[in-house]
Amino acid sequence: MVSELMTLFRILIIALTSLTVLFQSGCATRSTPAPVVDRSSGKSLEPVPVGHYRIKRGDTLLRIALDHGQSHRDIAEWNNISDINLIEVDQVIRVVPPKTSKPVASRIEVKQDKPAASKDLVKPETKVTKSEPKSEPKSEAKAESKVEALSNDAGIRLSWPSKGEVVDRFDEGKNKGIGIGGKAGDPIQAAADGKVVYAGNSLRGYGNLVIVKHDNTYLTAYAHNRTLLVKEGDLVKKAQKIAEMGNTDSDRVKLHFEVRKNGKPVDPMSFLP
Repeated sequence: MVSELMTLFRILIIALTSLTVLFQSGCATRSTPAPVVDRSSGKSLEPVPVGHYRIKRGDTLLRIALDHGQSHRDIAEWNNISDINLIEVDQVIRVVPPKTSKPVASRIEVKQDKPAASKDLVKPETKVTKSEPKSEPKSEAKAESKVEALSNDAGIRLSWPSKGEVVDRFDEGKNKGIGIGGKAGDPIQAAADGKVVYAGNSLRGYGNLVIVKHDNTYLTAYAHNRTLLVKEGDLVKKAQKIAEMGNTDSDRVKLHFEVRKNGKPVDPMSFLP
């Protein structure tokens, strides 16, 4: 009887020892952090370097360019992408200019033709004499200087792209710009000098779209147009007609106007007089 109890006692000790080892082993395994894995491909994802972006499902090069304040053609060139419609999920691409690229002018200026410039210079001299210099009322001068100071604080001086009423306000989470109402065919004007980096209808939700890059920081977007009057690569002047108002990809006739600062949507009302 005693021998049987001793045998049972040894079996219990062995069993408890085994359970303790298994428990400690399991805890050690769970304490090790698991690597980040893309479940769609089963590959471990490396950290994205500064100035780069990892392509996600549903992305387009045009959308990536807009969100980073760049031209999609430039991004394609920086990454040796021959077909802008062929990009891969998990592909890491550069979204800022490489150090070896030529520096871009801080602000894009569009030169006027010489006859027009000469005419503008001569015209004031016919109205103002030396004996009676033209002066502005103090109140008007103060108001103008105040507007200019606000514009400089904003970083870029813009003019209204359309004369209609503001029907949609900026809301970063829901509406990345403002809506300006009007009727079909109303002129849409460039808000500042710049270069057209996109003109087409490939970006879902924007209809016929024009994107103008003004400098290394700012670009503006003009959406839902009926007709586009410029093409990629064109240099445009402030207040130049670039499109006609419409309702492409919209439930009403209006201009959807965006201002992007380093790719981030900002309230256009902060930049408009």
